[in-house]
Amino acid sequence: MKSIMNLYHRYESAISYLFFGGLTTVINTVVFFALYHHMNYQVANAIAWFLSVLFAFITNKLWVFHSKSFELKTFVWETFSFFGFRLASLVIDMLILWIGITLLSGNALLVKIIDQVVVILLNYFFSKWFIFKKP
Repeated sequence: MKSIMNLYHRYESAISYLFFGGLTTVINTVVFFALYHHMNYQVANAIAWFLSVLFAFITNKLWVFHSKSFELKTFVWETFSFFGFRLASLVIDMLILWIGITLLSGNALLVKIIDQVVVILLNYFFSKWFIFKKP
């Protein structure tokens, strides 16, 4: 049991990120498919992106990277850098969907799942090394 706890503490941010990243992915995918048949898939994706990124910011700040500072300068930096890097991954997200759905006529659900794996990995890297890095 002690070795399991040691492993957990050693990889706590990655484990937490996978958990909350999984929930973020569920939010993104559910919102995307709830809107997919009612509007252009890129618009549906943008709405899904915004709602999931808002959720991800809160969970990443508080529970994944334990950034408890609400000092204005820190909060503004984290908010703008988080959304800025997420905008970069949104461009990649949109590109993957466009290639997979429009160019290759792929199954939208399969393309979205592949897309989310790529986006999760990119966002973890951005969050850990640039946004919520320890001083």
